[in-house]
Amino acid sequence: MVALRGKEIDSFLVRPDPGRPIILLYGPDAGLVRERADALMASAVDDPNDPFSLVRLDGDELAAEPSRLVDEAMTVPLFGGRRAIRVRAGSRNFASGVDTLAETPIRDCRIVIEAGELRPESPLRKACERAKNAVAIGCYPDTERDLARLIDDELKPSNLRIAQDARSTLMGLLGGDRQASRNELRKLALYAHGKGEVSLDDVMAVVSDASDLKLDPIVDAAFAGNAAVVESEFAKAMVAGTYPGIIIAAAQRQAAWLHKSALSLADGTPLSAVLDGGFPRLHFSRKGAVETALRNFSPQRLVGIIDQLATAALDMRKQTSLASAIAQRTLLAIAANAKRRG
Repeated sequence: MVALRGKEIDSFLVRPDPGRPIILLYGPDAGLVRERADALMASAVDDPNDPFSLVRLDGDELAAEPSRLVDEAMTVPLFGGRRAIRVRAGSRNFASGVDTLAETPIRDCRIVIEAGELRPESPLRKACERAKNAVAIGCYPDTERDLARLIDDELKPSNLRIAQDARSTLMGLLGGDRQASRNELRKLALYAHGKGEVSLDDVMAVVSDASDLKLDPIVDAAFAGNAAVVESEFAKAMVAGTYPGIIIAAAQRQAAWLHKSALSLADGTPLSAVLDGGFPRLHFSRKGAVETALRNFSPQRLVGIIDQLATAALDMRKQTSLASAIAQRTLLAIAANAKRRG
């Protein structure tokens, strides 16, 4: 059984084993799956844009005729050279094609299969893990160490350092999708070009703003006590590929601001002054939900919410496979807490 892990994956991607030309990339991080597939394609053929060198197949269509995978792998290029096949797996099973290729000598052709999460008993995963000429590589959300290296790798070409508080905040805003994380870091590097060091203000101006619009309905619904909206909007965010840690980070910022605002209200500051002066980026469409949240929570209870969110953020880092469930459970608990008022 060949299922690569850790440093074995990095070594294989740098120098793929020609004796294992069938490569399955699977897992919840679709961006990392694509990034690794792109790298493997780039090193497999001279021109990835040449349709004679690189063949793209749809897994669901392939399921109707798995033998086509074998035919394509055995095809000799008209003008010579190397060849590659890129398969986008769907919901239908074409593992029999892989089983046939496992018993067939493959020359000058690399087959890369991209898939989502696959259980150990999945026919496709089992076929690739037991084949002597194949490898299976899991693609999971970046750990803290992975994110730290990614941040440094993306900022280094621009000769940028990053302040510690900026790094800590940035770590909480990245991590669900490798390509999405790279895109955010490249925007940040462009924004901070020539500064020498990326500050917390830079991170808040670029990275957090990019996600706030789609996260506001989830966070506002949680603090307003609307569990149904939390569930529906959270589900939409997961389908869109949003990393749950970004949602919890947005909830942490909201909880901190609500706590500060609740203390101001307790000291006699008018609500209108709190909404208009203390939170200048608050869109008028959100004011109703924020007013409800301030009625729902006292400063003391918000301290408890802040602690609860911090615990959730830590648990998500320790248990990345459960990040979505932990985030949703925490937000629903806040919504239930809001219903108690006071």
